[in-house]
Amino acid sequence: MVMGVERMRRVPNVFWFVLLFVLLVTTNFSGCNSHDLFKVSSADGGKSAASNGPRPEEPDVTFKNLQGQDVSLASLKGQVVIVNFWATWCEPCRVEIPWMIGFQQKYADKGFTILGVAMDEEGKSVVAPYVQSTQFDVNGHSMTMNYPIVLGNDDIAAKFGGLIGFPTTVVISRDGKVQKRFIGLADEDELEKQIKALL
Repeated sequence: MVMGVERMRRVPNVFWFVLLFVLLVTTNFSGCNSHDLFKVSSADGGKSAASNGPRPEEPDVTFKNLQGQDVSLASLKGQVVIVNFWATWCEPCRVEIPWMIGFQQKYADKGFTILGVAMDEEGKSVVAPYVQSTQFDVNGHSMTMNYPIVLGNDDIAAKFGGLIGFPTTVVISRDGKVQKRFIGLADEDELEKQIKALL
C-alpha cells in the first residue's frame, strides 16, 4: 500500500515531464518561430566543410523566378552558391537578409551568388511586393534585396532533403557539391567564413 501511494505521487511529475518534452519537440519542428529558441548549424553528415569526406551533389532542381523564368541550380555551377530558404513572415529570416545583401554586395564579382528561395504559400503575389519595397539596414544603409529570388514549394524542399523550418541555408561549392547546411538562424561569421573558404 505504501508503494502504491508513492507511485501515485510520482505520476504528476512524470506527466508534466512528458508534456514538457512533447511541447519542446513540437515547437522545435513547427517552423520559423522555433528558431527564436533553437539556433543550429550543421554540416551534412555531421562533418565540417573542411572535411575530406565525399560531398553530396547539389539537387537537380529548376526554380521559377519572379518574372516567371526558369532558373536551374545547375546553371550556377562554377559559382559559390548560397541557397537560402526563407519566407516573408519569418522573423529570423529578417535577421539574416541584411547579411545576405551584404555578402552579395561584397562577393558577387568574385563568382558568388545567393539564391533566395521564397517559401510563402501565396507565392509571387506576396513575395514580389515584399522584395521590391521592403528596406533592410545594411551597415547603416537602407537597401532592398539585391540577389536573385525564386519561388519554392514542398517538392523543391524535398529535393534538398526536406526542411525543418525557416530559414534553412545550403552552401554549394563551385563544382556543385553541398558543403554545409545551416538549420535555423545561421551564424553570420561562420557563414562568411564558409563563403571565403570556397571562393
